Amino acid sequence: MAEEFEVPSPHEHHLEHVTETAHEKGDNFAGKIAVMTAIMATMGALFSYQAGSTESEAAMNKNNAAIKKTEASNQWNYYQAKSSRQNLAELAATIPGVDKEKYNAAAERYKKEKEDIRKIAEGLEAQSSAWDDKSELKLHQHHRWAQAMTAIQIAISLAAITLLTRKNWLKKISYGAAAISLVLGSLAAFHI
Repeated sequence: MAEEFEVPSPHEHHLEHVTETAHEKGDNFAGKIAVMTAIMATMGALFSYQAGSTESEAAMNKNNAAIKKTEASNQWNYYQAKSSRQNLAELAATIPGVDKEKYNAAAERYKKEKEDIRKIAEGLEAQSSAWDDKSELKLHQHHRWAQAMTAIQIAISLAAITLLTRKNWLKKISYGAAAISLVLGSLAAFHI
C-alpha cells in the first residue's frame, strides 16, 4: 500500500507559524479575527438566503404580471371582435329591405357586451400593473440584500488579510465593511 505525503503550501506553513507564535505569546489577535470572521460568514449566509428569496419573489411577481397582461390582451381581442360584429350589424341595418330592428338590436347588444369586456380588460391591466409594482419592490429589496452580501464578503476578505498581516488598521477597515453590510442588510429588511 502506498504512503501518502502531505506537502503544506507556504501559505499554510505561514499560518501555522503565526498561530503557534500567537499561542506562545498569549496573543489572542488571531482568535478574535477568527471569531469575527465566523460571525461575518454567518451574516453572509443569511444575506445570501434573503437575496435569493427576494429575487425569486420578484420573478414570481413579474410572472404573475405577465399572466394578467396576457389575460387582459385576450379580453381586448374579444372586445375588438365584438366591435367588428357591432360594426357589421350597424352596416347591415343600412341595407334596404332588411329587418333594421333586428340589426339595430344586435348592434346595441354588442355595444353593451363590449362595455363589460372593457371593464374586465382594464381590471386585468390594473392587476398586471400591481404585480409589476410588487416585483419592482422585491427587486429593489433583492439589490439591497446583494449589496449587503458584497460588503460582508469584502469584510471577510479583509479579515483574512488582517490575519496574515496582523495590521490593526486593516482590522478596523474589515469591521467597517461589516458595519456597512449590517446597514445595507437593515435597509433591505425594512424595505428601504
